[in-house]
Amino acid sequence: MRFVPLIALALLAACGPGENDPGPGGVTMSEARELNEAAAMLEPDSVSANALDNGSDQP
Repeated sequence: MRFVPLIALALLAACGPGENDPGPGGVTMSEARELNEAAAMLEPDSVSANALDNGSDQP
C-alpha cells in the first residue's frame, strides 16, 4: 500500500501534451514549436520600417 501514491505520482508525471494534441491557434504542438522556431530565425533578420529608403522624399 505504500507504493500506491508513488505509482500514482509516476503516472501523473508522464501526462503531458502529445505531439498531435491541439495547441494554440488550432495547430498541433509540433507545428506550434516549428512556427516558433521559424519566427525566432526571422526576428534577427527584420529591418525597421524607418531604416528603409523608399524614395518618398524625392520630388
